[in-house]
Amino acid sequence: MPWSEDEAVASALLTAPRRKPLPGQDAGGTSREDPVPQYERCGARVVEARGDYDMNSIGPLAEALKTATETHPKVVLDASGVAFADSTFLNLVILIHQTGKLRVVAPSERVRRLCAITGVGDILQIRETVDDAVAS
Repeated sequence: MPWSEDEAVASALLTAPRRKPLPGQDAGGTSREDPVPQYERCGARVVEARGDYDMNSIGPLAEALKTATETHPKVVLDASGVAFADSTFLNLVILIHQTGKLRVVAPSERVRRLCAITGVGDILQIRETVDDAVAS
């Protein structure tokens, strides 16, 4: 049976190959500056999205969120630092939301507008602070 377009997008987002090491990384993947900052708070994994996200830049964030959902009961996406986001970012957030583990924190004005235009803001669990998201 052929895949639907949504299934193809989901597969591409969540199975993206690892990229070459970034400047500051060795071949083993360790980094002096993690491209996707993240930390634990009260048993939840907090992933900080920073910068621009489109089909060419979503890979590291998708990998971080996928790993977080596999290893933690709750995942908090701090979206306050997102300067630009397109449908690729939105698709990723929806996919991760479907795990039932995602909370979105303090989305930037760009992300809020994208969610409002598409109606996704009504289904996401959006919180104002990381502490609120962890407690929910």
